[in-house]
Amino acid sequence: MKKIIFMTLFLLVAMTGQSKGKGEFTVLQWNVWQEGTMVPGGYDAIVNEIVRLQPDFVTFSEVRNYHNTRFNERIVASLKEKGLDYYSFYTYDTGLLSKHPITDSLTVFPENGDHGSIYRLTSSVNGHKVAVYTSHLDYLDCAYYNVRGYDGSSWKEIPIPTTVEEVLKVNVASQRDDAIKMFIAQAQKDIANGYSVIIGGDFNEPSHLDWIEANKNLYDHNGLVIPWTVTTLLEQNGFVDTYRHIYPNPLTHPGFTYPADNPLKEPGKLSMGTESGRT
Repeated sequence: MKKIIFMTLFLLVAMTGQSKGKGEFTVLQWNVWQEGTMVPGGYDAIVNEIVRLQPDFVTFSEVRNYHNTRFNERIVASLKEKGLDYYSFYTYDTGLLSKHPITDSLTVFPENGDHGSIYRLTSSVNGHKVAVYTSHLDYLDCAYYNVRGYDGSSWKEIPIPTTVEEVLKVNVASQRDDAIKMFIAQAQKDIANGYSVIIGGDFNEPSHLDWIEANKNLYDHNGLVIPWTVTTLLEQNGFVDTYRHIYPNPLTHPGFTYPADNPLKEPGKLSMGTESGRT
């Protein structure tokens, strides 16, 4: 995990109109923090949580295939030992699991130089065609750090920017927008072919729905209302943030995804924890 993660699951508007039953399924998005290696027993915890939840699909971030292993295959084998059948295919950086047979797989945005990746699978749930994408977007030029007074690539202290334009100039220097545009192009083809489309991932970028006028002076937003690039592009192309669909008020449900209360990892060992008091 590189610094703070931000996980958002998007679901096509069209899916919200599906009646319960035939087209209903569950998706688990998970940054597994370097395959669970960052805390003792992390890998087993990943397996056990999937066993507990038994989602139809899982989208992983931070798949590394350490020591010439294949993380997805290891997970599938471990789940098999516990009586669960899942399907997958070889990926790096991100990963996908499906409880249903995979009909196609695709590398949408290949990992190159640690600037993120996007993969896709297609499957069918009770006759309903589904395309599921997993994403782990570029961790560099993370401009939400700049807003807090830290460079989004080096994490060194910098003057806090005073305008949205300054922030977005840094933000689009990353490859996050390039990756999400490639996703949108492929997703539009899937939609035209009758698929419902889901993307889950660690975007390494906040949601514009969380940086609004009502909270511009909270959470170290420093008075800025920012139309963050990735989620804005997704919304403009017909996607719905499922968390915000269920919990529309970012004041009562901020959507934070970076707790610092893991008993196996002291806060002082977390990125920026000692210096800034936040992670």
